[in-house]
Amino acid sequence: MLKINDLHAYYGKSHVLHGVSFDVQPGEIVALLGRNGSGRSTTAKAIMGMVDASGTVDWEGRHILGRKPYEIAHMGIGYVPESRDIFPRLTVHQNLLLGQKGSGKGSQWSFDDMYAMFPRLKEREHTEAGVMSGGEQQMLTLCRTLMGDPKLIIIDEPTEGLAPKIVELVGEYLQRLKERGVSVLLIEQKLTIALTISDRTLVMGHGSIVFEGTPDELRADKTVRKEWLEV
Repeated sequence: MLKINDLHAYYGKSHVLHGVSFDVQPGEIVALLGRNGSGRSTTAKAIMGMVDASGTVDWEGRHILGRKPYEIAHMGIGYVPESRDIFPRLTVHQNLLLGQKGSGKGSQWSFDDMYAMFPRLKEREHTEAGVMSGGEQQMLTLCRTLMGDPKLIIIDEPTEGLAPKIVELVGEYLQRLKERGVSVLLIEQKLTIALTISDRTLVMGHGSIVFEGTPDELRADKTVRKEWLEV
């Protein structure tokens, strides 16, 4: 589905990613873990065509490195940035409407689906998004991305700053995506949610993948956790 090989990325003269290689298979949740500054967010931006990069990024057999972000999104990759980027002066419903690809016909996701997953959004349907809580805005960003009917969704730090109950809700949401055939690349710092819901885990350090394995293998590898994850 998504296959990355020898990916390098740069901010100006700064060389941030150093030969990153991994893949995401259909219906799979892959957690990309690491400390701040390890290169996780840059990896997401490189996949989405938002930073200068070299190497290979293949999506469903097509080479997409060098394409524009909107072209990549239309090919079926959704991206939820850490900054959330909601439209603050628009209502919840209007934000979701902007997420639709074309007319929305043929999409497996509807407004009713979004409101069923997150009843709080239904309650706030006609509320300006800018006055909502951080947790509500995160729900909205996730749902707006889904309205574009992606086959893969890249989510950067979805639980950052959220209360424990909302973190649980986000975990349940991501598992529902998997049940409906959507793959997830989850960029996280919180080991608990990543190890609970992911099929495979990747650990980044200094712009490279330093570990790849199952959640159980990462739980058992104290050396990797101590050197690359624990503060």
